[in-house]
Amino acid sequence: MKVNGVKVTTLAIAIFFAMIGAVHAESSATLTREAQAAITPGKALEMLKQGNQRFVSGKTLKRDLLAQVKQTAEGQYPFAAVVSCLDSRIPPEVVFDRGIGDLFVARVAGNFVNDDILGSLEFATKLSGAKLIVVMGHTECGAIKGACDAAQLGLLTATLANINPAVMAVQGEFTTRSSKNPEFVQAVAEMNVKLTMQKLRDRSIVLRGMLDKGEIGMVGAMYDVSTGKVTFYK
Repeated sequence: MKVNGVKVTTLAIAIFFAMIGAVHAESSATLTREAQAAITPGKALEMLKQGNQRFVSGKTLKRDLLAQVKQTAEGQYPFAAVVSCLDSRIPPEVVFDRGIGDLFVARVAGNFVNDDILGSLEFATKLSGAKLIVVMGHTECGAIKGACDAAQLGLLTATLANINPAVMAVQGEFTTRSSKNPEFVQAVAEMNVKLTMQKLRDRSIVLRGMLDKGEIGMVGAMYDVSTGKVTFYK
């Protein structure tokens, strides 16, 4: 009947707009203390994977960033901490499709950790409740290439020295152990992530204790600058 048809159409429209409102509310909201506490390390990793998938597929969530500024003005409850490279092509909040107040991010050329960054990660997890630490390298990393070539330039020389252990640790029959060999550069980038994760455990009693108790998780990751995809590994 025509009347019934109108009713069905009206109901469908109402449901459609209700769904839009729900998505908008979800994408605009920031995490609360209760929501953060309910997130497990495994869930935090899944949230990052889903965010990167949205980023790669061009289906990122619409967020009201100014609303999030106001929502986080009096408190923050990020669910993960990311150690990433300084490289301008890999902003973690963007590639994981997250908003203001979702992630702690420590960025330095070559994504290594020192005591300052480790102390920051202790703050992010022990004091502020983040459930996951991600150490993320990336392809075509200039810092890695510089370390492979033993580059010398002012204070950058000391910065790149933090990557030298990864250069030395890479084994195998590489015909050229320099930035001219893409395979060697990538091998060093991956080794650097692994050694950084190990250094995090070795240097920080606080983080090691939380990891051993399962209070937080830690994963390595590699961002592909040509595709936007993040690959995770332990």
